[in-house]
Amino acid sequence: KTEFNESTSWVSAENLRILGRYMVHLSLEEILRISLNEIRLFISFDNATKQLDTVYDITPELAQAFLERINSSGFDMRNTSTIYRLGLLVCFYDDMEQMDAAVARALLHQMIKCNQLRGYQAEVQKLKSQLLSIAMQNQTLNDILGSLSDAVVGLTSSQLESLSPEAVHNAIATLNQVTGWAKSQVMILSSKYVSSEKVLSFHNVSQMGALVTGVSTQSLYSMDPKELSQVIRGATSQYLSDLLPAQQQGILRKIAASGDFSSSVTDIQGAFFKEISLSDLWKQTGYNSSMMKEKELRRSQALYLYELLSKKSSPVDLLSTGQLVKGVTCRHIESMGTDLFLNTYKFFEKNLHLLSPYQVNCLAWKFWKVSNASIPPFLLLVLPTEYLEYVSGPLCVPFIESLGKTELPLLNPSLHKRNAVLQKIQECLNGSIADEYDVDLLGNLICHLPPAFLHGKVSLKATASALQQLKLCQQLSHQQKTEIKYRLLELYGSPSNWTAETSLDVGPFIALLSKGELNILAEKFPDTILQIAKTVGPISSAEELLSTVFESLSTANTEPPLTRPDCLGTRAPSSAEIIKLAEANVFWSVQELKCIDAETFDKSVELLGTVSGFNSSQRIALKEKAKEVWGSLPEWKSYHIVSLGHIALALTEHEIEELDLHSVDTISVLSQQTEWTLTQARSILQGFLEDSGQTISTLKSFDLVGLGALLCALNSTEITSIKTAEFSAAVARIGLLVCSTPVLRQFKMMTESVFGAAASWNGSVLQEIGTIAGGLNEDELKAFDKNLMPYFQPIAIRRIPPEIFQALSPEQIANLGPENAAMVTRSQRERLNAAQLQSLQLALDGARTSTPETQNGASTTQALQTPAP
Repeated sequence: KTEFNESTSWVSAENLRILGRYMVHLSLEEILRISLNEIRLFISFDNATKQLDTVYDITPELAQAFLERINSSGFDMRNTSTIYRLGLLVCFYDDMEQMDAAVARALLHQMIKCNQLRGYQAEVQKLKSQLLSIAMQNQTLNDILGSLSDAVVGLTSSQLESLSPEAVHNAIATLNQVTGWAKSQVMILSSKYVSSEKVLSFHNVSQMGALVTGVSTQSLYSMDPKELSQVIRGATSQYLSDLLPAQQQGILRKIAASGDFSSSVTDIQGAFFKEISLSDLWKQTGYNSSMMKEKELRRSQALYLYELLSKKSSPVDLLSTGQLVKGVTCRHIESMGTDLFLNTYKFFEKNLHLLSPYQVNCLAWKFWKVSNASIPPFLLLVLPTEYLEYVSGPLCVPFIESLGKTELPLLNPSLHKRNAVLQKIQECLNGSIADEYDVDLLGNLICHLPPAFLHGKVSLKATASALQQLKLCQQLSHQQKTEIKYRLLELYGSPSNWTAETSLDVGPFIALLSKGELNILAEKFPDTILQIAKTVGPISSAEELLSTVFESLSTANTEPPLTRPDCLGTRAPSSAEIIKLAEANVFWSVQELKCIDAETFDKSVELLGTVSGFNSSQRIALKEKAKEVWGSLPEWKSYHIVSLGHIALALTEHEIEELDLHSVDTISVLSQQTEWTLTQARSILQGFLEDSGQTISTLKSFDLVGLGALLCALNSTEITSIKTAEFSAAVARIGLLVCSTPVLRQFKMMTESVFGAAASWNGSVLQEIGTIAGGLNEDELKAFDKNLMPYFQPIAIRRIPPEIFQALSPEQIANLGPENAAMVTRSQRERLNAAQLQSLQLALDGARTSTPETQNGASTTQALQTPAP
């Protein structure tokens, strides 16, 4: 260790205090030069802890330099009160020699804060697991479970499996506050906690905190409905939106069946309310507008409830609830008097993010009609292109400003309109971005500016802030990225001269550099580059960057290769590397994955399961490793299967047959994978029915919801044997599935047994059933009133076969609304005649369609028609 001449340092205790969290910008030399008296003084300050809690972007080198100075200045680093004073420096504590268990536990307790660090989580987890093993010396895990703070997240499933139910019960007060659990861990802990109870009560569930998400759907469904009603009101309700849809459905079905439903409807808050089916809402009475304030609504629910409540409440009451704006139809907007409309407009503006493009289009036409002089300029965007001519002079700034804020999907609908809008924006900017003010004004509009504009029209003064804003863009074209790279190099110079700070500033755009440039940065600042790589998403967007990160980590690894005969000379992945690499784990060879040791696999399987880029041979290697570690397939527990994530796709249909698939919760997780083949999907479906002892006709709505995309593998006889009541409760979820046309046709027939013949469906029904509308035949489609066309869900439009889609009349097509018109596929378009194509263009443009909706419009309440039982 170098002793610097201390007398020369300007960094006094007082200066450190003034620097606050900016103390992280001191250099290593300056830190090592701080006099020991000043460090001692600084750590003794009352607010030192508070200040050290804020240094979330400190690097390991600097943190260790501070720790070294604090240690040399006479503080006992093993003393609990010193440990408490270290703030986030504790995350880099590295003196483990002969530490006793109590100190390890004190450190673990302080390390809860470490998830605030910007990066270095792999190092933190490594440190936690070292401390964990010290804390557990001469103790059983059962005894000390409650005193390990959030390091319990680092326990493997086999360690958790070895716990006794009593230990979990006793430690529940700690366990329920921990975040960052993997799904499989939560399943194990919940089943331990629940196993000592015969039937779950409200009291038990409310003790569980985040662990409630691991309670099986069946256990929730077995609870007393009155206790369940308390659960959805109680403190646990904040975790209910994290439950899988099948679990939510289990709770709702039980309450709905109990006859206590109407009082519960008022109690069900937040996102949970969205799971209530339309047919269940129809059966209830006693709604009022004020009870809607705390609920999140699906559009189908909002259409029904708005229409129902508008009979006794004023538009102001309804719109001020927020979510109910989703249920406003064009007819409602049309029928408002001028004053009422201008007074309620503020509610629409406040909830723009909840409105569909069709509703915004209706608003724009209404505003144009009653007061074209004061129309908010961004509404001109959704009108046909010629209305953009009204934007000029004094309207320019408000036009751009409101566009940048509202995040209206500019890319919607048609290409020529998008180009006209971009043209107008460039005109309003006088053809250039002059300074930060312009960048600020543009907001996310900058993402859509053409490459040529980025190339020549952004002044050097505006470049830095323009790049910061561009970093937030979701989808930039290849040409835009080429220009951005050119501006980056112009601003920051050659990457070989960049600092770690510059690299962080450039952030995800680092992926635009060449392999050579990336190698230079990865060599100089491996940690920084790793940190950035974690934020860039799937492999397709940043292959070079991720492979650079992988290579730089491999070269840094000093572990000797393995000596096992089948792995001779192979370097196996460690759990720290797997954590660091995230999506870059795709670069391990099949041989390296085969050589992972059992403990590492147990610790990392969940993470490896989230890697979307593995090819089938890599997944097969990991599947075989799972058999080696967990034993033969029939022995696998539910939590094993769940923890596989994408790796499960490697299971063959014969392997699937061997698994125990009795639990709908296992199925819920498997059905989230979208890449199953039809034969695999059939195997999972059969396995579930056999292992749970059910037939299609005994399936409950929560089983249907849990099966999700696997329902697409049903044949028509099976679909017909689903119970109508169960189908109707799950229909909105089934309407999210993208199944083949024959399956959708069968679902459509089932839907008619719930909502009556297709000819009688209204807007809220069309919204409710989603893609199932893709199963309508030619005559049924032709018979729909043109005013119902905007109420097809956009995903349903794509599912209508081209030969049936062409049966729509030009009037029906003109009324699709901008969003649905934008969903029309090329093969659907190719079947249309000239008149139909002209109508499609009108819909894309947001042209005014003929008369306002008549009374047989979108959401006329069907008072007489209740769903069939």
